[in-house]
Amino acid sequence: MSRRISKFFGLSVRGGQDEPSRDNGRQPKSTSSRETKLEEVDEKTASGQPDMEEVNEWGKSFDKMMKSCHGRIIFREFLKTEYSEENMMFWLACEDLKEEKPENQSAIEEKARQIYEDYISILSPKEVSIDSRVREIINRNMVDPTPSTFDEAQQQIYVLMHRDSYPRFLNSKMFKDLLRQVSSEGASS
Repeated sequence: MSRRISKFFGLSVRGGQDEPSRDNGRQPKSTSSRETKLEEVDEKTASGQPDMEEVNEWGKSFDKMMKSCHGRIIFREFLKTEYSEENMMFWLACEDLKEEKPENQSAIEEKARQIYEDYISILSPKEVSIDSRVREIINRNMVDPTPSTFDEAQQQIYVLMHRDSYPRFLNSKMFKDLLRQVSSEGASS
């Protein structure tokens, strides 16, 4: 089987086709310019590379991994192999919305509309899986959006990633290869 080799932080991490995926016949989603901007922010913030201690912490705590720019980047790459990258992108978009100042209502409305169109609308190819109760709350909130318009949906997606994707990530070849790589580099320093 062919393998895709990605470069992260100067480390080679194997992943992709040699790992089981849950594609359910879905095609990979296209990346919008908004998603590219969110990705670039994480990559710019993630200076250097993670050390052995940081990567080991990701194996113990989903919260610590999600607080780490490096952790979000590698986890997002894993989510791509499972055709569920939209969960991370939605979560990041919500974080971006929360950073808007309340007095900047036009930016809040624009970002909220974009998030709704990209991840909540049933017409979106990147629709995230949220329950009908939360979808109704969002629909009501969209009348007058605020930075917290998507809080309940964001929490549902966070829990979904934590309970569903994160355990598979920890058992993935991608994560195990990264652990081996940072361990060997740590030993040689």
